[in-house]
Amino acid sequence: MTSADDTFRAFRIDDVDGRPRGGFAAMRIEDLTPGDVVVRVSHSSINYKDALAATGAAKILRRMPLNGGIDLAGTVVRSSDVELPPGTRVVVNGCGLSETLDGGYAEFARLPSEACVPLPDQVSNFQAMQIGTAGYTAALAIHRMEQNGQRPENGPVVVTGATGGVGSLAIDMLDGRGYEAVALTGKESAAGYLESIGARRILYRGAIDIGARPLEKAQWAGAIDNVGGDILAWLTRTTDYGGNIASVGLAASPRLETTVIPFILRAVCLLGINSVDTPRDLRLAVWARLAGDLAPGRLATIANREIAFEDLPDAFQAYLDGEVTGRSVVVIGDQGAIAA
Repeated sequence: MTSADDTFRAFRIDDVDGRPRGGFAAMRIEDLTPGDVVVRVSHSSINYKDALAATGAAKILRRMPLNGGIDLAGTVVRSSDVELPPGTRVVVNGCGLSETLDGGYAEFARLPSEACVPLPDQVSNFQAMQIGTAGYTAALAIHRMEQNGQRPENGPVVVTGATGGVGSLAIDMLDGRGYEAVALTGKESAAGYLESIGARRILYRGAIDIGARPLEKAQWAGAIDNVGGDILAWLTRTTDYGGNIASVGLAASPRLETTVIPFILRAVCLLGINSVDTPRDLRLAVWARLAGDLAPGRLATIANREIAFEDLPDAFQAYLDGEVTGRSVVVIGDQGAIAA
């Protein structure tokens, strides 16, 4: 078993001929970005953002080199924070991982204590990465919407980009909370999958008339949007009075072309969801809900792929090609005894 004093493996992204490129490297703890907590990583995950960073398809890293992986779960082996003693299981998502800090694609990570969330006893390291940033983002969206008055009895909530990690887990959580979850997807072949994770209805992008009027027929009490662009604009025009739209992603476009009419005449609320820079108190509250009333009930369906650490480099292209449904867990190391 690798000790925190030995060299260890990391999937490291560096500038190669002017473009980010990832590959395995041997590292020591002192090579990692600064932090007051050292974690032995057992699991990570793959998000679309990870695929962009690792392949250089988009500029995600703000400095190089860095270890990839915006998620990790593991066990504290060294700490100067009395609230995170050795042996504490933690989850870290966002918080600058693989942007300004070395990420979760490594056997060890050194992190600021404020980024580390103690895992509730009900959530294993593996389950934490089945949820990962995608599930945390979905839960944060629902949490913010409910803080702003969203309730199941208000009516249906539509989820765009429904077959992705955020979309899939949002549908599962909404259904578990008693909402009528409506899935919007471009993948007609995914109907069975979406129904199996709790979608009550399925809409296909190609069949939608997005219209052009400032207001269209009200259809939704709320929405969680992963795509941006024309679809987000359509949501502003079709969400009913007082409804919340949680803007989570920009898979289609970062642009939003709409009018103020939905916000003035229907009191529609557009909520921006930032899972990277969430204040610690809110992060702790959302993870507590992920172990409670927002605990996903269909993780075995949504995140049923395990990827061995050594196979990681071959896994990214499928994400860029839009071929992945649900989530994948990367197995970095075991969860047994920790060598300090």
